[in-house]
Amino acid sequence: MAPPSGGGDRPAAQPLLLAEEGGRRGAVGGATPAQTLGNVVVSIVGTGVLGLPYAFRAAGWLAGSLGIVAAGLATLYCMLLLRATSSHGIVTCFRPFILLLTVFFLLKVDCRDKLEEEIEEKSTGHCTYGDLGEKCFGTIGRWLTEILILVSQAGGSVAYLIFIGQNLHSVFSQVMSPVGFIFAILLPVQVALSFIRSLSALSPFSIFADACNVLAMAIVIKEDLQLFDHPFANRSAFNGLLAVPFSFGVAVFCFEGFSMTLALEASMAEQRKFRWVLSQAVVTIIVVYACFGVCGYLAYGETTKDIITLNLPNNWTSAAVKVGLCIALAFTFPVMMHPIHEIVEARLGSSGCFQKLSRNVHGVEWLGLHLSRILMVIVLTVVASFIPGFGSFISFVGSTMCALLSFVLPALFHLKIVGSSMSLWRRLIDYGILLFGLVFAGYGLVTALLPH
Repeated sequence: MAPPSGGGDRPAAQPLLLAEEGGRRGAVGGATPAQTLGNVVVSIVGTGVLGLPYAFRAAGWLAGSLGIVAAGLATLYCMLLLRATSSHGIVTCFRPFILLLTVFFLLKVDCRDKLEEEIEEKSTGHCTYGDLGEKCFGTIGRWLTEILILVSQAGGSVAYLIFIGQNLHSVFSQVMSPVGFIFAILLPVQVALSFIRSLSALSPFSIFADACNVLAMAIVIKEDLQLFDHPFANRSAFNGLLAVPFSFGVAVFCFEGFSMTLALEASMAEQRKFRWVLSQAVVTIIVVYACFGVCGYLAYGETTKDIITLNLPNNWTSAAVKVGLCIALAFTFPVMMHPIHEIVEARLGSSGCFQKLSRNVHGVEWLGLHLSRILMVIVLTVVASFIPGFGSFISFVGSTMCALLSFVLPALFHLKIVGSSMSLWRRLIDYGILLFGLVFAGYGLVTALLPH
């Protein structure tokens, strides 16, 4: 999984490929459209894609493809609910395709623009997801937004650990179990890396991780094509309605870079082009995801595993890809943890007891902040050791936390801030997304709690 940013107010959680960031309203970042396109890809594409063929196995190749398209377009629409826009020409350009693209380009005003206009004189940095929550619902709104970001980021971090442990075990199966790799190797490494506070020091590893993802996808597709004889024989197109929520949850998880939206736009030198850059990137990713999921399922059928790299043959090429992925992700795990650390440290720093203790005892602040980082790493490592399956876990995270963060909150914020200025049918679209997100998250939670 690529590392999305958190929703706190600290400027460190910014796009990783940029040397310059956007500042307060009126100031602009230095990112070109090409750099921003790269940031969008880095933010969205990650290890979740390697679970897509398994989701297609559950739902069927046609249902899985439609789920990817629906999840991608819905996420794009909700991203556009948050970001700034002042152009009306795009409505005319896409009018012939409204039904196909579910009208997600038809916004004239949005939450972020409205909010920043009101707090322009008070703001020292670009508006964040947490700002939107506080503007709409006060302190409770900020807490809710940050908790959802924290939990969804924690889910992504746990998925990293599961992925690394299972892939290392598949290569070195005689050494120790997946849980053994998580505790014996990953835990000490991650505790040491938790002391690195600068994202810029870790960004090369994030880029390397995405390069490894692309290489892994290419090798998987190469192996898939070699297995194609009668690819659609004994391959189901649709496995029933009950399988759709599972596959859609995986698909939503694969578009988890939602929290980066506002930071990515703020980083651009020409922010008016952000809509096009974001749309082009997401549409391209949708096509790649659908092709990858279909190819994986058609190649392996009912033997498709929840991490498709585990289906690869036991040769040096596959082993190199798996180990390369594991090394890269081990070093980008702190990037996934960064928003978690920021939120926890901000709450710890605002504690009156901690502030008083820090003033009276030298070194308590440094010790407390680093102990909180170590504790969070240990907690997530323990959680990862109890998760039975990668595919089921990312579907659960996608259908609950990611659905609330990506669908429910944007629609809720948009209705709260600019709902009165929208036409009835646009409000109905937002209400539809809000209702769908709540029902989908509720279904995902109930399904997870029911005995299997």
